[in-house]
Amino acid sequence: MIRSMTGYGRQQKTIDGMNITVEIKSVNHRYFDFTSRVPRAYGFLEEKLKSYVQSRVARGKIECCVQIEALEAEDCIVEVNHSLASGYYNAFKELAERYDLKNDISVSLLSRFSDIFSVHKAEADEEKIWSAVLEVFSGAVDAFVEMRQAEGKKLKEDILSRCDIILGCVSFVEERSPQTVKEYNDKLLARIQEVLSDVHVDEQRILTEAAIYADKVAVAEETVRLRSHIEQLRNFMESEEAIGRKTDFLVQEINREANTIGSKAQDVEIARQVIAIKAEVEKIREQVQNIE
Repeated sequence: MIRSMTGYGRQQKTIDGMNITVEIKSVNHRYFDFTSRVPRAYGFLEEKLKSYVQSRVARGKIECCVQIEALEAEDCIVEVNHSLASGYYNAFKELAERYDLKNDISVSLLSRFSDIFSVHKAEADEEKIWSAVLEVFSGAVDAFVEMRQAEGKKLKEDILSRCDIILGCVSFVEERSPQTVKEYNDKLLARIQEVLSDVHVDEQRILTEAAIYADKVAVAEETVRLRSHIEQLRNFMESEEAIGRKTDFLVQEINREANTIGSKAQDVEIARQVIAIKAEVEKIREQVQNIE
């Protein structure tokens, strides 16, 4: 199933005391381009997020935002700088002895000096956090991929309908092309007879000229290749792989064959069909730019 490069997914859950919200969206891009925004304390998640998305998506400019809100107080560790505390204690003791003061040094007194203590968060359990985030993230990516598939289905239907129009034009060209040779032959004969009047006309020479013209305007090879390209394009539409780049190249080849037919055929009706083919090819090209 083909997929569009445009998609959006969102998921929110509360897991292990964390309120986790994930949003992921994408637009067209030639390659896989992933950027993420996560809280600074959870920077270790970025590479994991990228690897997971890359396992599910081949192309597109993808942006992901992860918000993590702790609903419960986070574990903290308080450490005492014993060297500094000892320094304060000895200083107070020295003052008491030197100035004959009451030695009432207490814990409450020392606690007033905040530089004795250092407070920091307990080390995060990265695997536990990643497991919780992945549960939410995978749900958002599922919705994201589902949207890309739905968009891809619409692209497929549109492209196939335009392929049918092109094949109709090709059938007209194949039917019309031999008629142009006969018409050229008749016109050539009429002009020669008009110019030469009663003089005998060399029919063999006319047949030779007609044969040269027929070879010059023959488009059978181009129409065969064009049909082959269209068939290959149809097959791409059924592929489970990312086919955006290959399809883009194939559309260029279809356009090239149409240009060749237009330059070789010297007939107004065929020229109109070529214009119609090129118009459909251009519309297909625009749609192909959206395919993963």
